[in-house]
Amino acid sequence: MKAVPAWLSYSIYRVLMFAVPLTLLLAMQITWWIAALVAALIGVCLSYLFLRKPREKVALGLYQARHPSQATVHPDADAEDASIDRAADESLQRERQSE
Repeated sequence: MKAVPAWLSYSIYRVLMFAVPLTLLLAMQITWWIAALVAALIGVCLSYLFLRKPREKVALGLYQARHPSQATVHPDADAEDASIDRAADESLQRERQSE
């Protein structure tokens, strides 16, 4: 069985850290929008305090996805670079001959 991805477990924990306080506040019959605001603040504080390692794993995964260890090289890149260099050399030679 595969391990749960870090982003999924982190997201579930974050939702729970919002939903549980919201449910408790609504059970105490606090106005829904005040309960939502307070639950959001509680969720942010709890996740900041207790979810450091999962947050770092998610951040590392995002960084690695955005900055791969090896640069992606187009198969024709070398041929295109050589063609450009040849064209530049030819134009430079023509300029020298016309002088």
